[in-house]
Amino acid sequence: MPEIRDSYKLGDIQVTVSESEKPNKLLVSCNNGEFRSEFTVSEYEFANYKRLMNQRITDAFASGEED
Repeated sequence: MPEIRDSYKLGDIQVTVSESEKPNKLLVSCNNGEFRSEFTVSEYEFANYKRLMNQRITDAFASGEED
């Protein structure tokens, strides 16, 4: 089982960041109870661009709910 690095909420979106099978990559899982999304980021991106990543997650889930 992959080690969980971080877990937090963005409004009603639960975000979990865990180790990926790829070296130096993290798996980001997002779930709001209705929609689920997963993607990988580098450790550098997560450490330095977390705020931008969170904004993109929030925007993606908001646009998905409107459809």
